[in-house]
Amino acid sequence: LLLFTLASVGCALATDIETLVALRFVQGLGAAAGMAIPRAVVRDLHTGTEAARLMSLLMLVFSISPLLAPLTGSGVIALTGWRGVFWAVAVAAVAGLVLVSQGLQETRPAADRLESSLGSALSGYALLLRDWHYLGLVFIGGCSMAGFFVYLAGSPFVLINHYGLTPVQYSLAFSVNAAAFFAAAQFNAQLGRRFGLVNTVKAAVTGAGVIMVALLAYYLAGGDQLAVLLGLYFFASALMGLVIPTTSVLALEEHGAIAGTASALLGTLQMLIGAVAMGVVGLFATGKPLPMVVGMASGALMGLVLTWVTLGRSRAVPGDGHRQAL
Repeated sequence: LLLFTLASVGCALATDIETLVALRFVQGLGAAAGMAIPRAVVRDLHTGTEAARLMSLLMLVFSISPLLAPLTGSGVIALTGWRGVFWAVAVAAVAGLVLVSQGLQETRPAADRLESSLGSALSGYALLLRDWHYLGLVFIGGCSMAGFFVYLAGSPFVLINHYGLTPVQYSLAFSVNAAAFFAAAQFNAQLGRRFGLVNTVKAAVTGAGVIMVALLAYYLAGGDQLAVLLGLYFFASALMGLVIPTTSVLALEEHGAIAGTASALLGTLQMLIGAVAMGVVGLFATGKPLPMVVGMASGALMGLVLTWVTLGRSRAVPGDGHRQAL
């Protein structure tokens, strides 16, 4: 947070584009901790369905922030110019730093902290990259992320240019899908307790795959109704809200000793998957719905295959104080 704050101040004071880009890179390095460390804290303190509940709350925060940022940022720019955005971000970072300093205690045991080093971190990454179960779970969530990133990149052109929505209407349509994601995510713990976390993931990934195949078939058959696209993707977004937090919990479940490393690698790989998916689909983008839908459906189908390869046989993992068959 301190690095993020200092970089934000530097961005606000930048006098040329090269300096701004360099400081934005540094700002991103600081921001990365805000994505990785909360997941590690959850794993340090909880496992099983309670971890799923808390991870879903994190997803709620992570989902709300991108929704509020464009609206808030445009208002700040209108009042203060672009530099004001970075000053506002710096103030928010300072507030976060104060809250964390006062309200968040260290969750990693002291003995483990004393043993931490660059070498131990690299050993942790090597261990994780050899764990096919961990990687499978990361890539299942990554496939869901890929579908979202493809929609994020393609939907402005499809919904505004092809279907004629205004920017405000587009924002509302996007917000509804995001709301479906984080609303469904809040049911992860309840579903996990009733059906098991692995079964929840299997059902959600399967449902999302069926929906996206149906949407692809609709467009391949010549359909072109906005209501069909938004309606089916609404339900697919809700199912993603069950997949992404739960696969994160399952991926970290057996790596409590290196939860921070596992969380960092998880986030890096999933963002990389999303970036690659956007780039590949962008090569075929025409402003029409079909290329975007093909990319989204491909991610859903790859996630489905990975789910049944990785989770075909349920595994028992530790819950909060007991062994929970998932």
